[in-house]
Amino acid sequence: MKKIIVPVDFSNDSINAFEHAIVFANKLGAKLRLIHVLKGGKFLPPDNILGFDDKTKRDVDAYFNAFLNKYSDKITSGVDYIIRDGKVFKEITEQAGFDNSYMLIMGTHGVSGFEELWMGSNAFKVVNNSPCPVLTYRNGFLRKDVKRIILPVDITRETRQKVPKTTEIAAAFNAEIHIAAVCETERKKVIEKTEQYSDQVRDFIEKKGLKVVQTSLFGSNITDMTIEYAISVNAEMISIMSEQPKNAKNFLMGPYAQQMVNHSPIPVITFNSNNY
Repeated sequence: MKKIIVPVDFSNDSINAFEHAIVFANKLGAKLRLIHVLKGGKFLPPDNILGFDDKTKRDVDAYFNAFLNKYSDKITSGVDYIIRDGKVFKEITEQAGFDNSYMLIMGTHGVSGFEELWMGSNAFKVVNNSPCPVLTYRNGFLRKDVKRIILPVDITRETRQKVPKTTEIAAAFNAEIHIAAVCETERKKVIEKTEQYSDQVRDFIEKKGLKVVQTSLFGSNITDMTIEYAISVNAEMISIMSEQPKNAKNFLMGPYAQQMVNHSPIPVITFNSNNY
């Protein structure tokens, strides 16, 4: 059975990601595994969820059980949780690898360590080191269904590595895939190669019986073009590669992916090219 990892620190942002993860798990027939990382062996209960007694708030297991009880009737393929102690990004990515996870879904901000993940060079350690795709939700994105997925295609050979799993997700939601051939240059050979890749991706998706829209975007910033297009078609997801070549040192992410995760109001699923 597929397994989806969801880091939870009980902040509103991580709870929002968890609620989206429930929809993904139900659609994909996947089991949910929540992970909470203690800081120095201590549980720091949030104050945003009311109705728990003082004993429950002091005990992380009791807190988890009470928390999951609120969602038990919405989860169809099972859920459990695990508690680890250590560096947040390391514990999350190690658990994802140990579980051979299908994907990881998380909010971009939170409390007790999560917010610091998204600042400075530490911001992208989860995405860069995850053995599975990472779907990130920014605070305030509430739409649960996935009707349109943006699939940018560029000149790099790695750009097509994200296509098979993105197509699987689209099939589970019966979503429409928008293939966007993106170029920051007017060089004819670059445009032709990018559009050739776009056509190959279109053919692959059409053979899966999914709805496809194909477009080309030209401009000075691929990130801005992609986000603007995603907003214009009211998309629920953007699928990208991390741009990390196989010989790159750890913790390096290309500027396109970095900007996308940091600035897109639309959820972004990032595939690490080192895993393909």
